[in-house]
Amino acid sequence: PLNALLLRACTDWQLRPTAGDRLAVNDHSDPAWDAGVLHELASIDRALAPLAERLGRVLTRFRGYDTRFSAALARARAGEGGWVDRTDVDSCHRVWFELHEDLIATLGLNRHTHP
Repeated sequence: PLNALLLRACTDWQLRPTAGDRLAVNDHSDPAWDAGVLHELASIDRALAPLAERLGRVLTRFRGYDTRFSAALARARAGEGGWVDRTDVDSCHRVWFELHEDLIATLGLNRHTHP
């Protein structure tokens, strides 16, 4: 469920549908829209902390994903919007992607097969 929320939040950060274009680029001129996305990311942040704690007790390499995500979210909330979805910084999206890939590899899952 958290993965779906993250994907939705990143999509909403990048796109803001209009009456004439459901795929309109989010120009970040609507502070309420962007605040809603940051609110969703904050809910993911709150859920990630206990998850990372549990995972980190089993495998130490899972430690720190939560603090990295929190740091990225703090920068985004401070007005540095690229920290939501940029791929060249430790953004919310990048940290989540790395965690997701780490979990898939650890569990030996193949993302192309359905359960």
